[in-house]
Amino acid sequence: MYFIYSLLMGLAAFLLTPYWFVRGLRHGKYFFHLRERLGLSFPALAKLPAGRAGAIWIHAVSVGEVLSGIALARQLKAAYPDRPLIVSTATITGQALARQRLGFADAVIYFPLDWSFCVRRAFAAVRPALVLVLETEIWPNFLRQAGQRKIPVLFVSGRISDRSFARYRKSFKAFGFFLRPFLKDVLSQARAFLMQTEKDAERIRALGAPAERVAASGNLKYDSELPLPTPLSDWLEGEVKRSGRSPVIVAGSVVASEEPLALIAFGTLQGEYRDAFLVLAPRKPEQFAAAAEYIDESHRKFVRRSALPIPGPAQVDGQSNSPARDPAIPDNATVLLLDSIGELASLYRLADGAFVGGSLVPSGGHNILEPAAFGKVPVFGPSMENFAEIASRFVSAGAAIQVESPEDVGVAWIELFRNPVRMREMSERARSLVESSRGATGRAFAKIALHLNGATR
Repeated sequence: MYFIYSLLMGLAAFLLTPYWFVRGLRHGKYFFHLRERLGLSFPALAKLPAGRAGAIWIHAVSVGEVLSGIALARQLKAAYPDRPLIVSTATITGQALARQRLGFADAVIYFPLDWSFCVRRAFAAVRPALVLVLETEIWPNFLRQAGQRKIPVLFVSGRISDRSFARYRKSFKAFGFFLRPFLKDVLSQARAFLMQTEKDAERIRALGAPAERVAASGNLKYDSELPLPTPLSDWLEGEVKRSGRSPVIVAGSVVASEEPLALIAFGTLQGEYRDAFLVLAPRKPEQFAAAAEYIDESHRKFVRRSALPIPGPAQVDGQSNSPARDPAIPDNATVLLLDSIGELASLYRLADGAFVGGSLVPSGGHNILEPAAFGKVPVFGPSMENFAEIASRFVSAGAAIQVESPEDVGVAWIELFRNPVRMREMSERARSLVESSRGATGRAFAKIALHLNGATR
């Protein structure tokens, strides 16, 4: 079964090679980290001592998983200082954020491609005592190689979205004779599945996970640390006050083709609040140029964050929190294009209104907990399949607003600003929901400790 899976993986890679090559040339992706993904070279691991104890390997595929795992990673490093903490990601943005926010980790690497020869090399280089997979990245060859080496793999804060579960069920109908026993064998290689909700637990059992290894233990995202102020947030806070710009809107994690919709929503708000100011944060670096074009086409003046002489997240250590000469937002500029990685979360604390992207187009939505933790009312569109449980919970509690169109987003902001009492009540509900839902990190740590304390590596 694994041979057939690897063969299909190879065929898919062959067919996608032209796409990867073009994307690599256009955006500088794939090429520079290919050696790591093939398991050929891990420069960050070369610095670790030869006689070290077995590592704790945390895999966080991208930005959301990195952010959700910070508190758990910090707790593990404090409890097991002699064990190297290795963090892997699969995306460039996740890698950049992990290097910025997980400076206490001993190494940050790229996750290997799921071919046995790549995985074997990665295991030999990392030498893990235990592997933690944040959320639910199921890689058959990786799990099989871990099982053969008797390395515990735990899924932490696991989830199976409505869309993913529907795909599995559709695949079972067509290829159940092969897929069901294969997936059951793959999932049997993991030691535990700490899922976000009972629904997620039921779904992973339905896919074939051993029932006795599955538990609902909560969502790590509720335990995400509130980001501290940054040089950018300090500058922006002072600048909007100086220039009298209000309200400040933060549109975060906006996906490709959603930028014009966010600008429409902002335009609706501007009809009533002429001094409004928008922070537009595209989800991925390859969107930055297109986002600038969309803003230009909307006949708005804007400032690129990358053009500001203000230290970024990777530059802060050892530098002053203020540049020698603070730049000023031009009087006619109404948009800050956040063309950087790792600075969005800290800007939510300045927001009067927040829009969570990936929701006005069929992309599945993004994390609403970042603005909610600051007591900001998240506003989002209809596509929230990836965060369905959280979105439903917040909307039902009157702690978030879900709408159908970009114009409705703007109207939602206007109604909140017109009714400050309602806005204050919703803000408190949002903050309280986050606070009352914390604890998944502690529960996960207790389970992880059982495996680590018995590890011989």
